[in-house]
Amino acid sequence: MTSERPTAENLPAPVFVGVGASRDAPVNEVLGLIAACLAEANLAPANVASLATVDVKADEPALRKAAEQFEVPLRVYPAAALAAVAVPNPTRAALAAVGTPSVAEAAALLAAGPGAWLVVEKRKSAPACGPPAATCALALPGPGSGPLSDSLPDGPQ
Repeated sequence: MTSERPTAENLPAPVFVGVGASRDAPVNEVLGLIAACLAEANLAPANVASLATVDVKADEPALRKAAEQFEVPLRVYPAAALAAVAVPNPTRAALAAVGTPSVAEAAALLAAGPGAWLVVEKRKSAPACGPPAATCALALPGPGSGPLSDSLPDGPQ
């Protein structure tokens, strides 16, 4: 019996999910947005390595429950660390609310490590009523960031 060498095509890519949420965001809205982002990237829930957010949202029930649902840790970062990450979609609203122009994109990139890249840029939830209560972005680790790094894609093609 021969075993197949892991490649980018058959290796489940670890994906790092950055999430932002309004106070008391509905957990179903957060979970639905994460599921939509995973589907957009053609990734499965089993690919999720962690959820990540800004430290002031560490106790947000919807984010805690989402991490529990995926059975992954919820990583938190200080606003200053998130603010230092270059992202494609910074906003004044996030800066005013939590002290960083990006939560979802910056948290996903920090969680994925050096050389990480966004496979899905920030998306906002779309509830039937009311304003969006959640944001989500997905990052993949960069080349050289794991034991099978030779078989991982180099980033956006």
